[in-house]
Amino acid sequence: MTDPIADYLTRLRNAIKANHRVVEIPASNLKKEITKILFEQGYILNYKFIEGETPAGIIKIALKYDPVDRVNAIKNLKRVSRPGLRQYTGYKDMPRVLNGLGIAILSTSQGVMTNKEAREKKIGGEVLCYVY
Repeated sequence: MTDPIADYLTRLRNAIKANHRVVEIPASNLKKEITKILFEQGYILNYKFIEGETPAGIIKIALKYDPVDRVNAIKNLKRVSRPGLRQYTGYKDMPRVLNGLGIAILSTSQGVMTNKEAREKKIGGEVLCYVY
């Protein structure tokens, strides 16, 4: 597999389309950080890191649905920077996702963070994905 982040996002997308409650994803440190951001921003209900089953472990993610009409909190996940075409941005050119309603997840020199955090800290980085 050449792009584990795209695989992570695709597994989430597929679980949402199939109306699954929980999805299991092979873990890595970058995927763990992205999962923490999704939880902090309210896009997923809960997550759990399980060590030992595989060398890196597994991430179990409980997806968040509206209890009345069963609409998922995540409308779209879009991979921006790919292995063949990296997308970097400075803090002055930080992307606004859905006019500020969504988030962009960036990999910066100070760790993985959202576009709003990176703009406040005045640092740029690689744009991993858009979530809204």
